[in-house]
Amino acid sequence: MKIRQHPPASATRGFTLLEVTIASAVLAVALFAILTLCSTNMRTARALGRVHVDASSLAAQLSLTNRLEIGEDNGNFGDMHPGYTWSRRITEYKVNDAESTGLFLVEFEVSGDAGGRVDQSRMQLMLYRPDSVRRAGR
Repeated sequence: MKIRQHPPASATRGFTLLEVTIASAVLAVALFAILTLCSTNMRTARALGRVHVDASSLAAQLSLTNRLEIGEDNGNFGDMHPGYTWSRRITEYKVNDAESTGLFLVEFEVSGDAGGRVDQSRMQLMLYRPDSVRRAGR
């Protein structure tokens, strides 16, 4: 007859309740950190996806020319920024109705629908263009 020997109690022992609790806490902290990082990255990606259209591109384009025409003009951005429109008004800046100073006040306004909310931008700048002329009829 064979007698079976049981392994010592220390060899078959599992994890203690304290070890399991500590491991669970470490896992929870790690998962929370990963989820927070993902949430922050998603928020940043959404913010980068939104395009804020302002008048700076129009001002940059106008500053490249040496001549300005007094008057109003408007248009849209086409396929680059669908749903956005712009307007521009150029007036001569005179001091006490004196002769032309060569200074022009340029006012821009950009407006459009950005994902369900109205987006509007305004800008004013002064440009010195002594060779500019008045638009015919004004």
